[in-house]
Amino acid sequence: MKRILIMLLPLFLMAGNILDEIDKNLNPTSFEAYKKLINIEPDGTKKEFLMWMIKKDKDKIENLFLKPATDNGRALLRLGENMWLYIPGIAKPLRVASAQSVTGGVFNNSDILRVNYSSEYDIVKQQGDILYLKAKNENVTYEKVVMKIDLKRKLPVKLDCYAGGVLIKTIKYGKITDFGNGIVRPAVMMTTSPLQKGYKSIMIWAKIKPRKLKDEYFTLEFMPHLNEIRK
Repeated sequence: MKRILIMLLPLFLMAGNILDEIDKNLNPTSFEAYKKLINIEPDGTKKEFLMWMIKKDKDKIENLFLKPATDNGRALLRLGENMWLYIPGIAKPLRVASAQSVTGGVFNNSDILRVNYSSEYDIVKQQGDILYLKAKNENVTYEKVVMKIDLKRKLPVKLDCYAGGVLIKTIKYGKITDFGNGIVRPAVMMTTSPLQKGYKSIMIWAKIKPRKLKDEYFTLEFMPHLNEIRK
């Protein structure tokens, strides 16, 4: 029995490390990027958002809205499991829920402000290129995720996201792109939901590059000044 456990240990360790590798391949430790988010309705109507974002470590991420003009200057901040929305002209940032969507599309706030998968999920089983993930706690938006991965690149291909035992969203990754600085990852994410038939949202990443960022940038007090550090 002891010999069997010793033989199986490397397999468990390998499975546990895959999420860390995926996180590392998706995002540098500290970086900035631009994202275009497109919401598409059943009749073909589109609404587009342009955002600049910064991320540091495993639990700090912030988005600044640039377009449309009506949203310019708004900012979304996530620290761990807590999220806030800053709206110019309002004195204090507002707490928002991860399952809500400030953009009104299929991507919710948790999708837009995605922190590392390894911070939110544990692998409960792996079958080939399929990872079965369970949320670390009840505050995570999706209690269970079935993730199909590219085993060679260690990158996600598709996510089926569940809540209350029900499939509520599918997210697909595509267009592997070399962004430079050793960053090779999907440039496109598309999501649909059986709960929002005919609707879909697309997120397109651009200009991803490492950048040293101060902790003070990820505070409620700094949210109104986020555009001042955009180069």
